[in-house]
Amino acid sequence: MKAMVIFAHPCPESFGAALHGKIISALKDRDWDVDDCDLNAERFQPVMTEEERRNYHEEPANIEPVRDYVERLRAADALIFSFPVWNFGYPAILKGFFDRVFLPGVSFKLVDGKVRPNMTHIKKLAAVTTYGGTRMRAFIAGDPPRKHFTRSVRFVMQPQTMRYSALYDMNRVTLEQRTAFLAKVERDMRSL
Repeated sequence: MKAMVIFAHPCPESFGAALHGKIISALKDRDWDVDDCDLNAERFQPVMTEEERRNYHEEPANIEPVRDYVERLRAADALIFSFPVWNFGYPAILKGFFDRVFLPGVSFKLVDGKVRPNMTHIKKLAAVTTYGGTRMRAFIAGDPPRKHFTRSVRFVMQPQTMRYSALYDMNRVTLEQRTAFLAKVERDMRSL
């Protein structure tokens, strides 16, 4: 199995980085081929240019600015996203990844103006994330990252297996809770 792990946190000493490390080690322990895509370390540019927007629907020319990322996505059997939720949304670098790489002809096709899945080669999909607020605060705010991931992202792939693992209330969680979540993430990756 080939997994692309898309990591979006700028600080290598963060709990998010510890989660990312746990994901990578658990997958490698299963002898998976892992493409570790650290968006910050790779200096991914999240801002769509005017030219990219003008060519957005022009397949296959639309992939040229992000060809490497598209080829990596197309080579994967599994996608695992590791990111924090900030201000009830994705970090800008991850939002930019979705905007610039999940293009017509890549993640979806337009058929008679309707979106159709185009990443059905992805068999396993997972997200590992943390929230500063409580689950209730996220719920009241509509929890946009969870909805986007479990609805839109899932739709374009239609994976056999999908997981969304979140640790809420990071501003107050204890060391024991963080340790337990790391163990849960390891179990999730071993059973994905």
